Amino acid sequence: MRIVLLSLILWLPTLVRAQITLQAYRDSVYQRSTRIDYASAELDRSQSELGRAKRGFLPSLSAAGSFTTDLRHTSVGERWGFALQPRVEQTIYAGGAVRAAYRRAQTQAESSSEGLRQTWLEVRYEADVAYWTLSAMQLYVASTEEYVSIVSSLYDVVNERYREGYVAKSDVLQVEARLSEARYALIEIRNDYDVAQHRFYNLLGEEQTSQGGVELGNSILDSMAMPERVGVEELLLRRPDVVRSELSVGIAEQGVKVAKSAFNPRLTASIGSSWQTYSPNAGGRTYLDGALVVGVNVPIFHWRERRYATSSAEAVVRAAEADLSQARRDATLEEADSWSDLTSSRSQIRSSLHNLAIASENLSISTYSYREGQATVLDVLQAQISWIQIYTNAITARFNYAVALSEYMRLTAQQ
Repeated sequence: MRIVLLSLILWLPTLVRAQITLQAYRDSVYQRSTRIDYASAELDRSQSELGRAKRGFLPSLSAAGSFTTDLRHTSVGERWGFALQPRVEQTIYAGGAVRAAYRRAQTQAESSSEGLRQTWLEVRYEADVAYWTLSAMQLYVASTEEYVSIVSSLYDVVNERYREGYVAKSDVLQVEARLSEARYALIEIRNDYDVAQHRFYNLLGEEQTSQGGVELGNSILDSMAMPERVGVEELLLRRPDVVRSELSVGIAEQGVKVAKSAFNPRLTASIGSSWQTYSPNAGGRTYLDGALVVGVNVPIFHWRERRYATSSAEAVVRAAEADLSQARRDATLEEADSWSDLTSSRSQIRSSLHNLAIASENLSISTYSYREGQATVLDVLQAQISWIQIYTNAITARFNYAVALSEYMRLTAQQ
């Protein structure tokens, strides 16, 4: 009866909702993820750089001042003097450097935003894997404990029949060996469960606070709908890494303009004034003066430096274009592989549930037949092995589907 009930768990979704749901666990991991903190800091930095680049279109105000005093006094005037010279300067044309630098900073900010989105997807996937692993390990522990209980019950029956003289000592030893193996497997699976809990808490940035098991609000036994497949064009528009590769091409192209601009003419205009004492300073009198200055800088000959700088920047563009092409290929391949894993694991669930029903019935019949003297202990042992293997396969299939679904959501950048 216990075998039937344990098998039915895999057929029906869990009815009891406990403390930590998958979404609540994700939210907690998001808040405490150092990877997200790092990506957010990178986004803040790039946005600050964008604001800095925007200042290049605006005039600048600067001031210079000086105060002097003579070490030797003369009768001509005062020993001290000062000058204060404020100036407003505007770059009229910088060879395209200002605009190119601004557009490059703008593209880098967009790339950092996509980087943050990519990090969120990866952290969500890590959280899902940790959550589903713990859920699977709980089922593995329960099934192994049940298996130990089944073998232990069989051992009691065989040992009793041996004392009554109905079976040989070899039957007792075979069952005892199987019981020892089952207990050894239980020790290993409990250790794996502890390791799964460690990872579960590690993503939260905290230590395990209790020795008991974690109560999960979701399980790999829950019904998870099969998603619709994402088309190639939509996939490439969604993937943050592909979008970042496209933005990298734009950044490299702006880098070419920045490299060329250093060798283009520059035109600036400034308005300045000065408030200073006369020289020599007679009586501490001061005067105010002003000037309008237009500056032009025309590079003429730099030993082909412009050509080399441009060639280097254009090589960066070609490399970025190659990375973009490879990123698109990788995204298409990853989606195809992930979809295959998803459909395969879905099919394995149906197959494993059918096999489990057969194995459970076979185990029940074999155990009953042995009690009635119509089967050997080897028949029962074989039925037990078959049942635990198929039951484990059923859990594994559920786990594989849950992880495959999370991976497909990550690879297709679905929320």
